[in-house]
Amino acid sequence: MSDIDSYKWLEAMKSEMDSMGSNQVWTLVDPPKGARPVGCKWVYKRKLGANGEVTAFKARLVAKGYTQRPGVDFEETYSPVAMAKSIRILLAIAAWYDYEIWQMDLKTIFLNGFVEEEIFIDQPEGFTAVGEEQKVCRLQRSIYRLKQASRSWNTRFDEVIRGYDFIKNDFDPFVYKKISGSSVAYLVLYVDDILLIGNDVKMLGDIKAWLSTQFSIKDMGEASYILGIKIYRDRSRRLLGLTQSSYIEKVLKRFKMEHSKRGLLPMRHGIKLSKK
Repeated sequence: MSDIDSYKWLEAMKSEMDSMGSNQVWTLVDPPKGARPVGCKWVYKRKLGANGEVTAFKARLVAKGYTQRPGVDFEETYSPVAMAKSIRILLAIAAWYDYEIWQMDLKTIFLNGFVEEEIFIDQPEGFTAVGEEQKVCRLQRSIYRLKQASRSWNTRFDEVIRGYDFIKNDFDPFVYKKISGSSVAYLVLYVDDILLIGNDVKMLGDIKAWLSTQFSIKDMGEASYILGIKIYRDRSRRLLGLTQSSYIEKVLKRFKMEHSKRGLLPMRHGIKLSKK
């Protein structure tokens, strides 16, 4: 690895493998006759903050899910993603009633889901067991980019969170609500990001502490940046604003247009449009 941050990537890879081991993701076995192991590879990502600064180096061991066979290696698939309008509505409610808005990041989420099918993957590059090079990994839990990984993770999360008296929303299955007396809490799940919104700090603290006993989480404090959206808040005036300036700059850089000159839209300035 020739990257200037190679040692940070290696540490991230070791951390990922430690998570695999502590979660007992697989067992090494001799490949059964006729079995076709699913390939795997390392994927690297620099996680950025609200201002575009690097906040973490992440290495993920991912399955080459495109080699999986429907009906053999997987059945149903979907991803646990709350609707954008649900997030906006709850943020508006939080601003109006001056609710707390907390954020958490779930670590190695897909390792929490159990695999129902019999799946084998190759040993990870750089971490092949000495003397057992011919063996393959039989998965007990899902890993990233397995076709059924997101579904397995959400099934596990839904089971756990409803066991703590959260009620699933009828219109958005990735929004949950918990009521206790005059206290109310909303939990929004977006793959591995959680927004916790409510009017009782103690209740929210208890939920956060309980979640940390069920999953590996990183407390992000008050929500300020989620899904590429920066959150501005003035609680004294009960105002909340959203901006995607960092995302726009990222897109411009991606297409090498960050130094482009501004231009007017092909429309007369100040024109008023009507429905007629």
